Amino acid sequence: MAKTDGILRSGIEKLRAEIALKKLDRERIPAHVAVIMDGNGRWAKRRGLPRIDGHKAGADSLRSVVIGCTDLAIRYLTAYTFSSENWQRPTDEVSGLMELFREQLEREIDELDGERIRVRVLGRLDEVPAETRASFESAMERTAHHERLQLILALNYGGRLEIADAARRLAQEAVSGSRTVESIDADAVASRLYAPDVPDPDLVIRTGGNLRISNYLLWQSAYAEMCVVEKLWPDFRRSDFFRALTEFQHRERRFGRLTSED
Repeated sequence: MAKTDGILRSGIEKLRAEIALKKLDRERIPAHVAVIMDGNGRWAKRRGLPRIDGHKAGADSLRSVVIGCTDLAIRYLTAYTFSSENWQRPTDEVSGLMELFREQLEREIDELDGERIRVRVLGRLDEVPAETRASFESAMERTAHHERLQLILALNYGGRLEIADAARRLAQEAVSGSRTVESIDADAVASRLYAPDVPDPDLVIRTGGNLRISNYLLWQSAYAEMCVVEKLWPDFRRSDFFRALTEFQHRERRFGRLTSED
């Protein structure tokens, strides 16, 4: 019965995704989408499960969104997997997450490679436990030449930390004489962020209903459109992703400019 229910749910989701996909204008697909994958812990708690089970379920949602990106030729997907503040969580949850990241990446790497998806890490990877770090480094090296989609995993990442690191690098350049203080402007800061070659996100999707940015891509999201979804991350699927993109397409992006309605 459980297997039958699973097949039925999968079929219903496939139909929902197909319907949502038809509503999209393929000429106005964003180049870069960022996601804040919120709600794993609440999802597990509601089911009387350990928090790590919520994170495991959330991995399926990320896979679904990755597939959605390849369906639409989206070039960049940045996912907030572990913030620099998450080290303050219980030790067993943190260690479980690090092991989950490693296992999931090693399980998915053949398919990611076969689908020509490049894996990147945004954050201080050098502070991540050695085994997990080695898995990410191996995946990045193996997929470095792919261009179909860049899957950017924000790991041990914090927006304020990233800006502080950029400021530190610019200060070192000024002290060494390789840069003048007068040359430090917004473009200079952007060039010293963790992934300066990646365009700013067009759309930031947050699941779980909370209305906050949570120290995520603070510099890069200055003009991104925000879409907050009530669903918890483990329940988020391709159809939800496509609906968020449709909402994005109904927005008028201003970048600080006035419009005829103002």
